[in-house]
Amino acid sequence: MQIGTLSERTGLSRDSLRFYEKRGLLQARRSANGYRDYPEEAVQWLGYVRTAQQLGFTLAEIAADLPLLALGEDAGPALRATLARKLADIDARITALQGLRTELAARLADTPEVGASCPLRPAA
Repeated sequence: MQIGTLSERTGLSRDSLRFYEKRGLLQARRSANGYRDYPEEAVQWLGYVRTAQQLGFTLAEIAADLPLLALGEDAGPALRATLARKLADIDARITALQGLRTELAARLADTPEVGASCPLRPAA
């Protein structure tokens, strides 16, 4: 299918599709007239890419998992490990953000509304 058709079927812009292709996440054959020709599987693949991005995976992480996806049904254990690593990463980021929030809230509470010292100075 040509890029316009793939764009319509996936809701992605042509520029996004070209970007994915440059990053190696999408492959197209070139027809005799030079147009990109995408396989039917590209629609499903791009759905996977979008879902993975919504789950917090970077394009680099998605690209690294390309060999994993080739395993098909045998990918279960490796996929579970990948998802567990991402979950641990998100948990660590949440913990760090909670600590940051606590520090910011403390500085806010210690700052009078009028004419006080800067709350961004190092804590004593």
